[in-house]
Amino acid sequence: MSLLFIGIDPSTGDHESPTVWVDQEKKELVLQGWKPGHELEAECAALQLPGHAVGIPDSEAVIRIPARMVDMIREACDAVERANDVR
Repeated sequence: MSLLFIGIDPSTGDHESPTVWVDQEKKELVLQGWKPGHELEAECAALQLPGHAVGIPDSEAVIRIPARMVDMIREACDAVERANDVR
């Protein structure tokens, strides 16, 4: 796996580290964030949306990312798009 580090939450302390990477090989965003808590996770799992099964598959997770990391997520999206252009 070839992870490209994009950034870490600028307000992170010693014990929290929401982080953004790009997997350059798979052309995917990789995000580390906070666990949402049972109430929010249950709310997300209960949503019935077109093309979205109810529940959260065991292979997936709901995470929280602070809004102050939006620029990093945009940068990661740009990096994934650049990787997609190189075929």
